[in-house]
Amino acid sequence: MSETLTIGRAARLAKVNIQTLHYYERRGLLRPESRLESGYRLYGDESIKKIRFIKNAQGLGFTLNEIARLLSLQTRHGGQCAGVRRQAQARLDSVKEKMASLRAMEKALRRLIRTCATKTMIDTCQILECLEEQPR
Repeated sequence: MSETLTIGRAARLAKVNIQTLHYYERRGLLRPESRLESGYRLYGDESIKKIRFIKNAQGLGFTLNEIARLLSLQTRHGGQCAGVRRQAQARLDSVKEKMASLRAMEKALRRLIRTCATKTMIDTCQILECLEEQPR
């Protein structure tokens, strides 16, 4: 490790806030590399890499539980990439499902908007009436 960093400096380098690091610690994703006698946490280069890993994985939609599994796979020596690939495929499948759901929502909203006669009074608004209906 080239340099030990306080939590504030580590947070700035990783472009997160201090509360994020505390949260990652509570979730078991991150541990300070050492502590001063005063109790201050110290982090190093590996911690910064791990924080960036977590943030990048979150940016791809991985949950913290999934990230914990990825991190555990990362530390296994002699392992294969298949487990990581399976998790990435599962995340992709989930994203595709969400996209299909969003497309259906967009289509439904477009239909609702087309039914709106903007010059009518609010008490006869087609959009509001539709929202009151029983779901199909």
